[in-house]
Amino acid sequence: MGKFLNDFKDFAMKGNVIDMAVGVIIGGAFGKIVSSLVNDIIMPVVSVLTGSVTFSNLNATLREAQTDPATGDVIKEAVTFNYGMFIQNIVDFLIIAFCIFIAIRLMMRFKKKEEEAPAAPPAPSKEEVLLTEIRDLLKQQNEAKK
Repeated sequence: MGKFLNDFKDFAMKGNVIDMAVGVIIGGAFGKIVSSLVNDIIMPVVSVLTGSVTFSNLNATLREAQTDPATGDVIKEAVTFNYGMFIQNIVDFLIIAFCIFIAIRLMMRFKKKEEEAPAAPPAPSKEEVLLTEIRDLLKQQNEAKK
């Protein structure tokens, strides 16, 4: 049992798993922000533009509800085709995908700027420094002979 727990700990502490967990948590929070953007800001504007129609309430009744004439109790529920929720989910998806696209594009732009910064050339090795000194000394000797 101890080896199993050690193997699990090694797996769980790998960088990729931790990165993925952070991504899932941030993605969940990002999803809530975008859902709020859609539901609280964009959809009210859309409903005003479309004449106070909200997508989530759009449906087609396939079968009316059946009630007991004596008591008024519902015997069979109405069957509806809720295409409005489908449209709402498509709008949500498109907005979330667009927001993620913009966020990734911005991150790539920042990363590109970091990559464009030239790296400092590596320091010459001891052998290169010594060879350069020898070359310079030989040049000086040749110039002195002339």
